[in-house]
Amino acid sequence: MSEAIWSEVCNGLEREIGKEAFRHWIAPLTFGGERGGVVEIQAPTRFLGQWVERHYARDILTHLRKAGRNVSELRFTWTRERAESALPASSTGREDAASPAGTASRYARPLPTATLKPQFTFETFVVGKPNMMAHAAARQVAEAAGDNSVVCNPLFLYSGVGLGKTHLMHAIAWELTRNRGKRVIYLSAEQFMYRFVQALRSRDMLAFKEMFRSVDVLMVDDVQFIAGKDSTQEEFFHTFNALIDQGKQVVISADRAPGEIDGIEERIRSRLQWGLVVDIHPADFELRLGILQSKAEAHRARNPEVKIPEEVLEFLARKITDNIRVLEGALTRLVSFAAPLGTPVTIDFARQCLADILRAADHKITLEEIMRKVGEHYGLRISDLVGPRRSRAIARPRQVAMYLAKAMTSKSLPDIGRAFGGRDHTTVLHAVRRIEALRAADARIADDLEYLRRQLES
Repeated sequence: MSEAIWSEVCNGLEREIGKEAFRHWIAPLTFGGERGGVVEIQAPTRFLGQWVERHYARDILTHLRKAGRNVSELRFTWTRERAESALPASSTGREDAASPAGTASRYARPLPTATLKPQFTFETFVVGKPNMMAHAAARQVAEAAGDNSVVCNPLFLYSGVGLGKTHLMHAIAWELTRNRGKRVIYLSAEQFMYRFVQALRSRDMLAFKEMFRSVDVLMVDDVQFIAGKDSTQEEFFHTFNALIDQGKQVVISADRAPGEIDGIEERIRSRLQWGLVVDIHPADFELRLGILQSKAEAHRARNPEVKIPEEVLEFLARKITDNIRVLEGALTRLVSFAAPLGTPVTIDFARQCLADILRAADHKITLEEIMRKVGEHYGLRISDLVGPRRSRAIARPRQVAMYLAKAMTSKSLPDIGRAFGGRDHTTVLHAVRRIEALRAADARIADDLEYLRRQLES
């Protein structure tokens, strides 16, 4: 088969799938030869080759046959290009894969990774049903990243505050750097933006690009921070694409799913949804108790004189339900108060010591409470709000309730949608945006929201 036929195939594919998709996925491919009805197609990276094989192999075969070739099979091959095979060795034995040939990277020195907490490892992560999928995905990435076997790329973890996503991010980074010797940058989206602005001011964008393209794994926390920041999003987009195209691993975390982040470019949202998106659900009682038992063991090793009965751990697990950090902090406070006083830790002691935390936990606003208050205000039943009826008399109060649920709880849009009769998260997002617009334009809606907020907070 000649290059002319491959060019004809490419022209047909570009017309069929569009210029953007063609440029990104098909243009980097090259024709590697034909033998016995098997056509070899060469991709610059394993990731790109595997992705094209899964999504475009049938289209490529169709266009080859239209061009008159009797092809029975496509065989994709790739060569993972490593700069160190072509560049002189640096003092660290590594080179920047994005550096021009013959140019040593100025980022061979240690990478600007955020400080990792030594206690945030896989060994100390307590696994339960709410976080099982996220833990499994994090483990898989930590074991596969940088070894030409990337399968979850990008990995996108999201959850409310204090549910363990930062623990998992640190655990991945520890495993890759300490046990596998990989080059990892782990930083927040805010730090990414800060370094980007610094590079612009110092007119050193080449060094910035080299640094972020020299790694095996890029990990960015709280990516929702770049929403609305156009220049930072542009650079993040190009960095993301460059690493993915090299077969490098990207791990992202946020406080909500990609589809729920307002102010983020559609192309970035699409890229974030390419790989595996995993929600960490709020911890159930069993998981909260398991976490407390694990932390109590660690405290006991440091303060053997302090014994925390199981009934106290169960009491805390039932009382503090929304935030694992608060739960762990409550246990730490108990031990800190009990150790110097030599006081037995009882439920009464816990009530006295943790009065403010328990008071805040008791005042937690629930979805059911929001539905009840909204229903009372508009003369409706909860069954009306979660039911299928769409009349204006019900639809608007339902949107108000959804808006308050998003504003006053840590529940995700899918969680809220499920609570409101199994509705899709896009329905909730539409309701939130609609009420936000009406709040500014309709004084009655603004008054209703203010009144309901005061009722819920009182």
